[in-house]
Amino acid sequence: MSRQLSGRELVSFIKERQARQVRALKQHDHIRPKLAIIQTKLDAVTDLYTKLKQRYGEDVGIAVEIHKVDQPGVERLIEQLNMDPTVHGILIQLPLPDPSATDKVVDLVNPVKDVDGLAKQSKWDATTAMAINWLLAGYNINLAGKQIAIVGQGRLGGTPLTKMWRQSGLNVTPLDIRCPSLEKTLIDKDVVVTATGVPGLIRSEMLKDGAVVVDAGTADLDGQVVGDVDPLVRERSDITITPRKGGVGPLTIACLMDNVIRAAGQSLKRR
Repeated sequence: MSRQLSGRELVSFIKERQARQVRALKQHDHIRPKLAIIQTKLDAVTDLYTKLKQRYGEDVGIAVEIHKVDQPGVERLIEQLNMDPTVHGILIQLPLPDPSATDKVVDLVNPVKDVDGLAKQSKWDATTAMAINWLLAGYNINLAGKQIAIVGQGRLGGTPLTKMWRQSGLNVTPLDIRCPSLEKTLIDKDVVVTATGVPGLIRSEMLKDGAVVVDAGTADLDGQVVGDVDPLVRERSDITITPRKGGVGPLTIACLMDNVIRAAGQSLKRR
């Protein structure tokens, strides 16, 4: 079996640190970090994602409010939350019913409150990119001098991660699912991050011996949430890879809450 990169195992340590930070803000500065989640799709999957964030907030002492609203009412709600000094972070739960409006809606959020890091002028790093960074650092995966591929250049993961790692001087090759020679390109990469939402896209024959693989893709396949990596990849003993569940996802929520805590601390300077 492969060596696993479990984000869930790292989260327990992060929660302890975050709970201490929140207690300090409450005791010394009389401020409780608060996250407002705007939910426009009323379905079981979206409800699950928002409730996971709310439950995490409860664990560390962050107030998480879920605002359910039709998409036409989003703009007014964002204006109200932008002006509310008790709200330190605003998250637009994606996807929207009308995905074509995503850029417009996300960019309405005050950049200092855009704790998901998705707006063009956001003051925060995108949380999925942060989570992948934390995951690899937590398992002492050194990226310096490595050949890295990031498959999928979406706004949530691939694009911000490519930017982040290139700014750090890493050797990154960005790819998308339309790449005609994906197998030939990946076979010499030391580290492969995939975030396309295409089930089974990354197959065992595409990966070199000893590769590190981060599967940040999610898709619904016959009612089950699956990633980009073919199940046979995880049967290889030479591969280091995220588990089917509990890899990047738990850390993404941890990074979101980290940004909320930091935003709450910075709000003291604007009083």
